[in-house]
Amino acid sequence: RKRADSTIVEYLARVGVAFEKYEGLGNDFVVIEAGALEAASIALTPAWVAAVCDRHRGVGADGVLVVGEDAAGRPSMKVHNADGSVPEMCGNGVRCVGLYLRAAGRVSDAPFELATDAGPHRVHAQGAEVEVWMRPASLAPSEVPILSDRPWVDEPLEVDGRVVRVTAVSMGNPHAVTFDDLGDARAALGPRLERDPRFPARVNVGFASRTDAGLELAVWERGVGWTQACGTGACAAAYAAVQTGRASRGEDLEVHLPGGRLVIRVDGDAEPIRMRGPARHVFRGTL
Repeated sequence: RKRADSTIVEYLARVGVAFEKYEGLGNDFVVIEAGALEAASIALTPAWVAAVCDRHRGVGADGVLVVGEDAAGRPSMKVHNADGSVPEMCGNGVRCVGLYLRAAGRVSDAPFELATDAGPHRVHAQGAEVEVWMRPASLAPSEVPILSDRPWVDEPLEVDGRVVRVTAVSMGNPHAVTFDDLGDARAALGPRLERDPRFPARVNVGFASRTDAGLELAVWERGVGWTQACGTGACAAAYAAVQTGRASRGEDLEVHLPGGRLVIRVDGDAEPIRMRGPARHVFRGTL
């Protein structure tokens, strides 16, 4: 691995690939154009992505976002986690790419569609705030996925001798949300639940609590670990709160994460979940 990373760094020093660094509530990304990678004949192997995201020997990031176009000519985003795995979707990443495209003049002030592996998402970038019409949430076991013949809503699961009530939600990627007061136990339960065999595609784990200000949320992100913020996790937690009677439909619900605040709106089950929050350009450079 060390030899591979060294080779990657030396190669990039020769060919040069432009990148932009963005963050959304502290969830940070390296944004690279697909065309630049193709021109440099770079394949996004897990080792390459891990080398770029290394906070000591690389740029440092929670993931790499590759911007291109889909077959219909729409702008597209492909997500690569810091460990090289490829998730279906990233809510904070969508906001960052929306701001990136707006800053580059490739989209106007009007809402536009961004293609992702979880389907197209409507994005509206204005100033430092970006609103995203996320896909409708789903509790269907086959969509999360979970190994169950019925949806899990506050479902009691035994994990290492402890019973944890979990709501399993798909936002195009899998989420397990619990409102249980677990205290320090969540430090071990996050990574344990991520790889629980009942979640065949692994899972993002959200530890939520209802407060007067909205929701407090900490997320153990699949392929990343504890993260400053998780956009799809905030949407999943808001949807789980509605499903369990902890929040109401049709209201702007503030979700407070370690990196800051997102505003989430859950309407009908078949309607998109709306997410609004900041994104910020940090710096640009050349690998």
